[in-house]
Amino acid sequence: MLIINTLLPIFLLISLGYFFKKIKFPDESFWKHLDRFNYFVLFPALLFYKLSSANIKNIVSYDFIIVTVIALVIISILVIMINKFFKFEKSAFTSIYQGAIRFNTYVFLALTDALLSDEGFVMGLVLMTFIIPFINVLCISVFSVYVPKNKITVISFLKSIITNPLIVACLFGGVFSILGLSFPTLIENTLSILTTAALPLGLLSVGVGLHLKEIRETKMAVVLSSVGKLLVLPTIMYIICLIFGIKNEMMTLLVLFAAMPTASSAYVLARELGGDLKLISAIISIQVIVSIFTVSVFIWLLNP
Repeated sequence: MLIINTLLPIFLLISLGYFFKKIKFPDESFWKHLDRFNYFVLFPALLFYKLSSANIKNIVSYDFIIVTVIALVIISILVIMINKFFKFEKSAFTSIYQGAIRFNTYVFLALTDALLSDEGFVMGLVLMTFIIPFINVLCISVFSVYVPKNKITVISFLKSIITNPLIVACLFGGVFSILGLSFPTLIENTLSILTTAALPLGLLSVGVGLHLKEIRETKMAVVLSSVGKLLVLPTIMYIICLIFGIKNEMMTLLVLFAAMPTASSAYVLARELGGDLKLISAIISIQVIVSIFTVSVFIWLLNP
């Protein structure tokens, strides 16, 4: 019943987004503008509001960030080792790699909001603040090694980090909380109403971004990337949590993070730096669909 009440509504919203895309209502330009509006306004507002109104001073340990970094490094090494055996074409490998370590922020926050306490949700936001830059470092490093013709400079990379609206929102929200600042009631009520739109619109955008035609050309690359992301990484995370003595809600948070389907932003980076666009489209789409079942299994195992 827990899985039905929490997970299914999220994926029904994603399916609804895909349905709207198929019937072309609203038109494609609407969804592009909505996606940008959500990414640059609504979603950052949500992150800022939640973090600024939370008491993050109560966080006594940041082991959960160290655990996540370790898990991402391990899966990175495994993917690189597997590539030594299969010898994928270089641009294809960058898409496989992105598919194996990126996470969909909309699905992640929608799930943590539904499953975890307010404190657990805030911990998810703090995790995102540190891990999004780290994942970008890993992905761009892989592109610079495997597709060197599209090298990115240190300055342009740092600019992409400090101008990322999600990171900026989390940082400002954290500072606001640490300083003990508060909103006037009028502003707080306005933010509360405004931010309720972020997650449902984000999930609709995930559905609109699906490219199911690409899945028909599924190859070993898609299978390996998806197995690595949806099964291997969360299993690694679970084992490391046991080693570090992380249990209960924090373990649920970290395993859910690891079990998320890859992010649609992987397509943007692949387009800019020379990745395999058709392959990353297939990986993104199939992971969203398959994660309905894999995430259900992990939720069931963590909350029997």
